[in-house]
Amino acid sequence: MAINGEKIIFSGAQPTGSLTLGNYIGAIQNWKALEQDYQCLYSIVDLHSLTVKHDAEAFRKQNLSFLVQYLACGLDPEKNIIFFQSHVPQHSELAWVLGCNTYMGELNRMTQFKEKSQKHQNNINAGLYTYPVLMAADILIYQTDVVPVGEDQKQHLELARDIAIRFNNAHGETFIVPEGHIPKVGAKIMSLQEPDKKMSKSDENLNSTIFLMDSEDVLLKKLKRSVTDSENRVSYNDEQPGIKNLMTIYSKLTGESIEEIQAKYEGKGYGIFKKEVAEVVVESIRPFKEKYEAYMNNLDYVEKIYQSGAERATEIAEITMKEVRNKIGLMPK
Repeated sequence: MAINGEKIIFSGAQPTGSLTLGNYIGAIQNWKALEQDYQCLYSIVDLHSLTVKHDAEAFRKQNLSFLVQYLACGLDPEKNIIFFQSHVPQHSELAWVLGCNTYMGELNRMTQFKEKSQKHQNNINAGLYTYPVLMAADILIYQTDVVPVGEDQKQHLELARDIAIRFNNAHGETFIVPEGHIPKVGAKIMSLQEPDKKMSKSDENLNSTIFLMDSEDVLLKKLKRSVTDSENRVSYNDEQPGIKNLMTIYSKLTGESIEEIQAKYEGKGYGIFKKEVAEVVVESIRPFKEKYEAYMNNLDYVEKIYQSGAERATEIAEITMKEVRNKIGLMPK
């Protein structure tokens, strides 16, 4: 279901504290490039976060801050539909229908459920288990053509595709079967301390992750302490994962190619390279922080953005939901 002739992109993120540099480079920077050719819907998937116990007031503030961070990253609310998942009830309604078309064996194979169950052994709830079905509903309710995903979400996208195909086979063509969009470079920004692992908001070692809300001093210290190796050669290869990661960051933020960076720092030590990577990161994040403060000082405008986004998203979602209700034999309203 193209909107004004444009194919549809949907992506959602849980409102967990501050966006990371990995989020910015691996996701949001690519979203900005996509908004010229697609109708993009970006949702703060607050319902997904309910699988973890939390303080209600702190959670509300976190949701708002996270949406403002999206805006501060440069997502245009006129070109993109930006909204809270919980403001569009069709997500939950479709999740129930899709749950009735999903097999237990499929959910048992989800690696994220296994990982999260180990982390939250005192709160292994049904929502944590059925999380991928709600994610499928998030995608399919908008007849999404393309889903920007990281490597860690490919399994969930495959499940969404399988559910869509199964429903279509049972009830006739209803859902578009979405494709994944995974950028070749920068899709995965790695930990500064363990460069064989993805940079993560939840990493216990705070020096591993660059948060967009970090102060300049903290950013400089984290990059100065980043793990490298003993070769002292700026080269992009798997034997030097720390330097490879820093080169990816530098390339994605400056637009310079890996080959240009390698030539630029040939014969120079890691100290100089780390210092200049840090300067690039600080300068790249500065406009984000300025925009964030401006939005937080104009919350009436922010409210209009997410209310308008929810209205636009609801209109699209209800078209799909009406067809689904009809296909499965529910009585029309």
